[in-house]
Amino acid sequence: MITAELIYRQTEAFCKSNADEAIVKKYSKYFKEGYDAWGVSSELLNQRVSDILDVPGMTMGQVNQVCLLLVKSPKYELTSIAGLLLKKMMKEWDDETLVTLEKIFESGINNWAHTDWICSEIIPDMIKKKLIDMDSLKPWRKAANKFQRRASVVGLIKPMKKASDFKPYFGFIDPMMTDEERVVHQGLGWFLREAWKKQPDPTEKFLLKWKDSAARLIFQYATEKMTPEQKARFRKAK
Repeated sequence: MITAELIYRQTEAFCKSNADEAIVKKYSKYFKEGYDAWGVSSELLNQRVSDILDVPGMTMGQVNQVCLLLVKSPKYELTSIAGLLLKKMMKEWDDETLVTLEKIFESGINNWAHTDWICSEIIPDMIKKKLIDMDSLKPWRKAANKFQRRASVVGLIKPMKKASDFKPYFGFIDPMMTDEERVVHQGLGWFLREAWKKQPDPTEKFLLKWKDSAARLIFQYATEKMTPEQKARFRKAK
């Protein structure tokens, strides 16, 4: 049977042979913290994912092993392939999938794009399948990886929009409002902007509580859709 290590080597060789510097130049401007990539098109990445899943006898356990090897590489495409593999195996997800996802953040997620893709394509479905919930996300709020901390809040945006009571969500993010990282501030602001669209009154109450002590970037994002008069309520007191 083909091993995870061999699949990793084959995938690396595939990406190297399909490198395109024009793609690297096109997308590098969106990554202030660096963009280490070969420049492989999304079509080819999906082709490679299909080839891996077509390997005879491929199981969820083997996919987990492959993903953990892929994300250890600094190359952008290998982490992208890991995410796509997990998504394609959604019907086979189990408790071990959450463990794999946490390990992926610990060792391989170092940019906003992979983080937010996981928050949109993986976490909401894991919540639907009852493999993850706010309680299991609580440790993420203090994770060493700032992008995992961002994911703990951004990953709740889709579920939050369907909830009738936002109080549990505000309680969840409350300890994060003093986080020092910009990417977390952006995530919190994004979450609060979406919450305000759905339930402005409780969201504004929460924002007022933090307006003089939380990072201003949170409020820049959270109040983006407000009128100038509405925004004025959330200016920091001098």
